Amino acid sequence: MEVVHPWLMADRRDLIDAALELTVIGSFSNIGYEVRRRLYGWSEPRRGALDGRTVLITGPTSGLGRAASLVFADLGARLVLVGRDAAKLASTRAEIATRYPEAAVATVVADMSSLASVSEAAEAVRTSESRLDVLIDNAGAIHDRRIVTADGLEATFATMVVGPFRMLAELLPLLRAAAGARVIAVTSGGMYAQSLDLTDLGYERGIFDGNRAYARAKRAQVALVREWARRLRPVPEVVTMNAMHPGWAATPGLAESLPRFTRVMRPILRTPAAGIDTLVWLAATDAGGRASGGLFHDRRTRPFDRLPTTRVSAEDRRRLWDFVVAAAGIEDPLPDP
Repeated sequence: MEVVHPWLMADRRDLIDAALELTVIGSFSNIGYEVRRRLYGWSEPRRGALDGRTVLITGPTSGLGRAASLVFADLGARLVLVGRDAAKLASTRAEIATRYPEAAVATVVADMSSLASVSEAAEAVRTSESRLDVLIDNAGAIHDRRIVTADGLEATFATMVVGPFRMLAELLPLLRAAAGARVIAVTSGGMYAQSLDLTDLGYERGIFDGNRAYARAKRAQVALVREWARRLRPVPEVVTMNAMHPGWAATPGLAESLPRFTRVMRPILRTPAAGIDTLVWLAATDAGGRASGGLFHDRRTRPFDRLPTTRVSAEDRRRLWDFVVAAAGIEDPLPDP
C-alpha cells in the first residue's frame, strides 16, 4: 500500500483549490464550496463559540445578513442589528427570539447613506454597549439611477464606503475595549472586474450603471480594509480587519440586481448558509482571528486583484483613505504612521 505523506496530501489539496479558483465558476459557485468543504474537512464553530461576545451587523434583515444573524444567535452572541427599516428589524428580531429564546438582540435604525443617521446610530451603540467583539460591514445597495445624498455623495458609494467608514471610526473605541475584536467586510467577487477611478468616485462621468457602481464601491471597500489593517498593524491583536466574499449565493439581492444571471446559474448557486460560511468562520473561530488585512473566500486568503488594470496601489489606498475621511466629515481616526 502506498503511503502518502501529509505534506504531499496538503499540496494536492492546494493544487485542486488553486485550479478551482482559476475557473471562477468552479470557485464562486456551490461546486467550489462543496469540493473545498470535503477537501479540507471543515468543521463547524464549536457550540457557544460567541458566548459573552457582542456582534454588530449591518444589513441584517435579508439575504446573507439575515442568515448570519441567525447563526450568530445560535452561537451565543449578543446581537446588535443595524438596518434602515424599523419594521424589518423588528421582524428579524422576532424571528431570532422564536428560534433562540435566550438570545439577546438589540436593534438600531440607521440609513448607512446618511452621515447624520450613521452618527446617531453609533452614539446609540456607544450608549448601550460597553464593547464590541465583532463588527460586520454587510449593508449594500444597488440603484438603477445616480442618486446624490443630502451629504452630496453618490448613494452607492455613501452606503457602502463612506457611511461604514464613519461608523467604524466612531465605534473604534468599543472595538479596542474588547480583547481581539474583529471587523469583517462582506464584499463581492464582482469587484475583481472593476478598477477604481480616484478622480470620479462619485460616478459623475459617463452613463451610470448600478451594478458597476456597486462593484466599484466594493473595490473601494476592500482597499480600505487593507489600509485600516496597515494602520492598525502595530497592535493587530487588538482589532483585526479582513474582507470576505461569499461567492454566488442565491439571495433576494442577487435575483433583483441580476435576474438573468440568477435564472441561468440557479442550479449551481450557493445557499445563503454556504455563502456565509467564511464570514462565520472569521467571526467565531480561533483560526479566523489570526490574520489581518486579508481577503478571504472559502476560508482561505485570495488575491486582491485578478487583473493588473484593476490593482489599487499603496499610494492610491492612502489617497482613497484621505478622500473618505474628508467625505465622512471626521478627523482622521488613524493618521498614517
